[in-house]
Amino acid sequence: MNRYLPLVLIALGILAFATLMLVIAPGVQIAQHAVPKGLSPYSEQESRGREQYVSLGCVYCHSQQPRSPDQAPDVERGWGRPSVAGDYVFDQPHQLGTMRTGPDLLNVGVRLPSESWHLTHLYQPRAIFGWSIMPAYPYLFEEKPEAGPEDTVVVLPKGFGPESGVVVARQEALDLTAYLLALDRTYPVPEDALRDDGYADRESGS
Repeated sequence: MNRYLPLVLIALGILAFATLMLVIAPGVQIAQHAVPKGLSPYSEQESRGREQYVSLGCVYCHSQQPRSPDQAPDVERGWGRPSVAGDYVFDQPHQLGTMRTGPDLLNVGVRLPSESWHLTHLYQPRAIFGWSIMPAYPYLFEEKPEAGPEDTVVVLPKGFGPESGVVVARQEALDLTAYLLALDRTYPVPEDALRDDGYADRESGS
């Protein structure tokens, strides 16, 4: 029995160290950052859309962390400046992601500011990009014989919509699109981030 005690203590020590370094320390670091000028809290609709984003698992294919030039050509791709801790003040849980089966989305609201585009893309990505492997989300939409006065009709190329009637966005699709349009971290880098060691070097790629 005694020989297991050191192993248990070592395992608990490793767990405590990992918790400190991966959970507590980053939380303290982010908490020290003020809300950047130009960043607003999510609206009620945007927050609902973010819940949709999380529940659909978008993080498995899309990151939300443009990287510095020494790590990836994200600036050249038009994905925005390297992200900083203050960019995620209102993000709980964060959706940084590591996979890039699709493009980074932290600034997609700036690159693609059209609600109509996003609705079409969510309903059927192949209607925009024939080569896309992104899954379609038709259950976020509804087919109707005709649109009502408050319906948002999805614009679809011939062959992608129903033979008769229209496709309209459910509230879930409108909320998710509102969240995507809210993704804009193009404001200047906060001063406290500029003071962080190494940021200027990371931005320049040196």
